[in-house]
Amino acid sequence: MANLETIFKQLIRNPKIKKMSNMRLFSLLISVFLVSTATAQEGNWSAQLHRQDGNNINFTFDWNTEKGKPVWFIKNASERIGVSDITALGDSFVVQMPVFESQFRFVLNKEKITGVWIKRGAVKTQILPFSAVPGSNRFASFSNAEKNITGRWAVSFGDIASPEHSVAEFNQQGNLLTGTFLNASGDYRYLEGIVTKDTLLLSAFDGGHAFLFKAAIKSNAAITSGMFYSGATGKEQWTAVKNSKATVPTASVEMFVKPGEESLDFSFKDLNGHKVAINSDRFKNKVTIVQLMGSWCPNCMDETAFLSNYYNKNKQRGVEVVALAYEYTTNWDRSVNSLKKFQQRFNVQYPILNTEVSVLDSLRTQKTLPQVTDIKFFPSSIIIDKKGKIRKLDTGFNGPATGAHYITYQQEFEDTIEKLLKEN
Repeated sequence: MANLETIFKQLIRNPKIKKMSNMRLFSLLISVFLVSTATAQEGNWSAQLHRQDGNNINFTFDWNTEKGKPVWFIKNASERIGVSDITALGDSFVVQMPVFESQFRFVLNKEKITGVWIKRGAVKTQILPFSAVPGSNRFASFSNAEKNITGRWAVSFGDIASPEHSVAEFNQQGNLLTGTFLNASGDYRYLEGIVTKDTLLLSAFDGGHAFLFKAAIKSNAAITSGMFYSGATGKEQWTAVKNSKATVPTASVEMFVKPGEESLDFSFKDLNGHKVAINSDRFKNKVTIVQLMGSWCPNCMDETAFLSNYYNKNKQRGVEVVALAYEYTTNWDRSVNSLKKFQQRFNVQYPILNTEVSVLDSLRTQKTLPQVTDIKFFPSSIIIDKKGKIRKLDTGFNGPATGAHYITYQQEFEDTIEKLLKEN
């Protein structure tokens, strides 16, 4: 801070600076402070979200400076989440995540960060103590890996008597481990960690998800004593058996068109308060994808990135997309503020409509899309042909963290749209 004090003194002595108004001088000094502070803290940081049970959720980030302003890049395997909404006052910082209602508030003291992570929810706000120190290691490795768990695994979550079945895909290089879990409702996105001796450690943090997986590796074909920790208090058992043919059961999330129905009929306001109806001229004679999403949903983030890119490349071909948002609350301003972050982050050019029905409302489907059976998970999508008839209900989305499965999903999606575009 001595260097910063010297800079301030030199600025104030400058004749040109002396002629500035107090407001302009204050702005200049704040800018210098931000640049100096950000530059001083550049580099790799190893962070933890501290749970009361001691099972802390680890992640890493880079602290950089771009165009004179501090920028974070939160890392999960191959993913890098850019965070540029960072403000500072003295040694205190507020870091606002770019998509979710999620932020860090902390103090930087002697190359150590201490503070809290705050995430707003539907019912209450979640607060976890947060700390970080310089370093690039997500987890400390105390021993070489005794086993290699690369491959596909059949996973059971929860109670042994009534487990929830899933699939895990892992890639292990020495101690380093990456992968994800695939569920009927989506995937657990980018997970990163290590295998140390016979122990598996994986974690992820993206502003919405805060995950930690622990387990004992009994053999190259069996994982036991697994625990899955989520957020401040979430906790669930899991085990896995290696199975190259393991599949994800989808019956629990399927959605259908009700008997006697064939078309949707809805009208909701967009983020500017203008009514948009599915039966309007905008969608006539178009193949239309109705995206069911929420700004609180990390998998919706991946689907929005995909759909936005697809729409921007194909909208001139007779393709339309419209998103129906089910937010945490029915508060218009809160919902729209969150949805606008999605819109800006992914350059969404198609309309995002706020249903003003909470995702927690047990009657959310009846109130918004009574023509179909219950919406069980997000994201889901409904594909409509040029005549306005429902042709496909898609209740699963394999995001980019799933690798080959994401490629397959894209191909199947594009094939479906191509066939419908060719119809009269």
